Amino acid sequence: MAYLFVIIGVLFRLIPHPVNFAPILAIALFGGTYLNRKTALWVPMSALIISDLFLGTYSPLLMLFVYASTLASCLLGLWLRNHKNVLNIVGISLVSAVIFYLFSNFGVWIMPSGYPHNWAGLIECYLMAIPFLKNSVASNLIYTAVFFGAYEMAQSLLRKRKLAATVK
Repeated sequence: MAYLFVIIGVLFRLIPHPVNFAPILAIALFGGTYLNRKTALWVPMSALIISDLFLGTYSPLLMLFVYASTLASCLLGLWLRNHKNVLNIVGISLVSAVIFYLFSNFGVWIMPSGYPHNWAGLIECYLMAIPFLKNSVASNLIYTAVFFGAYEMAQSLLRKRKLAATVK
């Protein structure tokens, strides 16, 4: 299953899509929740690294912030492992998107990107990135719902089959 998520993460970053509308953060949340700890960390990072090789790299400093926000999503998924319910999954999905927005745009701001290195420049950078935040929130909610929902439905069907087999 881990390799499948790496493939999904890579493919969905490579096919045409709206900016910041990719499943990487949802994969990080899902992995942290359902995969073992070691696998939970390498799956989304592998998807990022492999897809970045195809897409082309960007500033190493910005990559550091993007990768750090993805690791933060993995850690949030680890927290979800023991606190899993619909409200927490939706809430953590939103938090994950906001962390990505804050980290990645802070990385944009500290680079020589044209934003002044003062409070006004930081605020301007965050304001200019609001459309990207909207896409991150939407994609995170959708992909998280699909991944968590499909997994829980599959688990429920398996439990029902096992129960039916033991009753016979």
